[in-house]
Amino acid sequence: MAKQNCWEFKKCGRQPGGPKAAELGVCMAATDATLAGQNGGKAAGRICWKIAGSMSPDKKRGVFSAKLLTCLACDFYSVVQAEEKK
Repeated sequence: MAKQNCWEFKKCGRQPGGPKAAELGVCMAATDATLAGQNGGKAAGRICWKIAGSMSPDKKRGVFSAKLLTCLACDFYSVVQAEEKK
């Protein structure tokens, strides 16, 4: 199975051209090129927890320290961590 980016896994629709991008905005993880390729993802799609301003489906998360606990509990974070340990 191919590695998924966060927007594919979460089906949030906030990637460029996604069905929710016009309504909710494009997620920073889907466009931030500074971490492109990390964990095999497109843009920061497989390291979204390091992107301040990225969003979970329910509400906006700001600075990294404020969102860390939420990200650690995220099912996508757990999947990526398990895959990268293999």
